[in-house]
Amino acid sequence: MLSYNRNLKPLSRNLRSNMPEAEILLWSKLRGNQLKGLQFYRQKIIDNYIVDFYCPKSRLVVEVDGGQHYDIEGGE
Repeated sequence: MLSYNRNLKPLSRNLRSNMPEAEILLWSKLRGNQLKGLQFYRQKIIDNYIVDFYCPKSRLVVEVDGGQHYDIEGGE
């Protein structure tokens, strides 16, 4: 079992409720074992981090960068 920081649980729940458009689109393709029968979790807490998507069978972490990561001045 992966260790996780219990203090991040409220933040993880909030992130699941307020996913950006890019994450919503990807989640629509990952949920319900649609990708080769693999199970994915969204906003999964791993140690002291919250990852966007996690597949335990393949130990795969997927991070999605969307418009929320860019600022007006520098583009990053």
